[in-house]
Amino acid sequence: MSAPTGRTVPRGRAASPVATLLRVHRERPEPVAGERCEMCATPIGEEHQHVVNLESRSLMCGCRACYLLFTDDGAQLRYRAVPDRYLRFDGLPLDARTWDELQIPVGLAFLFRNSVQDRTIAFYPGPAGATESELPLDAWATIVDAGPELAVLRPDVEALLVRRTEAGGGGREIVASCHLVPIDACYELVGRLRTLWRGFDGGREAHAAMDAFFEHVQARSRPAAAAPKAVDGAGAGGGPS
Repeated sequence: MSAPTGRTVPRGRAASPVATLLRVHRERPEPVAGERCEMCATPIGEEHQHVVNLESRSLMCGCRACYLLFTDDGAQLRYRAVPDRYLRFDGLPLDARTWDELQIPVGLAFLFRNSVQDRTIAFYPGPAGATESELPLDAWATIVDAGPELAVLRPDVEALLVRRTEAGGGGREIVASCHLVPIDACYELVGRLRTLWRGFDGGREAHAAMDAFFEHVQARSRPAAAAPKAVDGAGAGGGPS
């Protein structure tokens, strides 16, 4: 009897690389649509809350349950929940001299306290996104002395958002708008401005976006409660009585 001419594949022989890739592709699950919590992967809506990674300063999208785990400001945790409050500071002394001492080259900036570095940091928008001020911010202590109500800013998660603009009528009078805002709102603003910024001062589209953003902030803000100033000799950090 003649030997069979066909060849059989031995049992247990591995499939070809191409066949393996095709099988993996067919069995790959469909991508999940929509946002998900970056901590537990629970689906979340487009409107959701954030937590801050204190070491990397990055924002993480969170579900309500995960967000609530990090709302204690006194807890020694790696993450901290971003609160949702807006305050307006009226009459905060930010004249041209004070602004120049902050050494911020444009008329818009946000400042916040970095608890890891134990210092106040300033960011301002530009074509490359948010630029961190590498210049000394000694003048910040002077501003807090003159406005003790700024002590309500929570480190890492809230910022003082400042915009200085010329008054109307072609004059050179400078008007300062100062608000306490969530830190994620600041990053949202600079991300938007990054796509619009033209030249040194931003250009027409960037200024229109800033106008719309500050109208939104103004509508959501309530007046900040005035903090009592320390009398002379009552301790450092207080302004004149």
